[in-house]
Amino acid sequence: MAQKFGGKYSPSSAPTSAKDDGFRNATRSRAGGRVNLLFIAPLPLIWKAFTSEPIVMVQYLAALGILLLAAWMTREGMFAQESYDARKVARRPALPRKLLGSLLTGLGLAVAGFASNGPIEAGIFAVVGGLLHSFAFGLDPMSDKGMEGTNRHQTDRVARAVEEAEEHLRAMSDAAARAGDRDIERRVAAFQSTARDLFRTVEEDPRDLTAARRYLSVYLLGAKDATVKFADIYSRTQDSQARADYLALLDDLEKNFAARTQKLLLDDRGDLTIEIDVLRERLEREGLRRDS
Repeated sequence: MAQKFGGKYSPSSAPTSAKDDGFRNATRSRAGGRVNLLFIAPLPLIWKAFTSEPIVMVQYLAALGILLLAAWMTREGMFAQESYDARKVARRPALPRKLLGSLLTGLGLAVAGFASNGPIEAGIFAVVGGLLHSFAFGLDPMSDKGMEGTNRHQTDRVARAVEEAEEHLRAMSDAAARAGDRDIERRVAAFQSTARDLFRTVEEDPRDLTAARRYLSVYLLGAKDATVKFADIYSRTQDSQARADYLALLDDLEKNFAARTQKLLLDDRGDLTIEIDVLRERLEREGLRRDS
């Protein structure tokens, strides 16, 4: 098993384990190179703008701003889709960001084309640019996921609860990064992976939300607040006792979240056994079950 190299100048000489691996179930983000190119591609318009007459300069600068906004909107749309794909129960994004990115890309190219050529070229650039953007990045999810054939009210409650819980986890990540300690970031990521196991269990059976609600709201809110306070203290003082106390808190949280997930899975298995026994009894009463 691989271990982290430790030594005199290492922040921590404790070996890592699979349990502490914050990259479990991690997937590579698709909001990478292609999206970053969208921020770089329109930059030559700056040169075009400042070598043109004032009216044309304003048009080029407007095109630059629109294309940069399109790139930002596209990146946010990619993040929203990754969050949607990672969950078993999810509502479609309220704002179709990738679609807006396509429209803004077409508009930005149209403005640039009008400034350099004319209205006909502007129309061609708009249509071709918008279509190529849609083909390259796809469309936003247009329907809710995991809500078919189930109680809509229950699944909607689960989706909202998980969204709020994910907000707490994102705030924890931001605070841990501010602390400036890689081991802390790794342990926070490991706890988040355990917490998301609980999220997926609740999404699979919305009836579990009642039993898990405190974990998705109260406990995660407390974990977020503790992380923010720890980051504020540790970034200023590098207090080793505060660090040890916070790591102990993460250990306790991770154990409790894992235990709650296991309890829900066992309860679900028990419910299945009861349903099977009831069905067998009905079949026996109606004379439809044959002994093997």
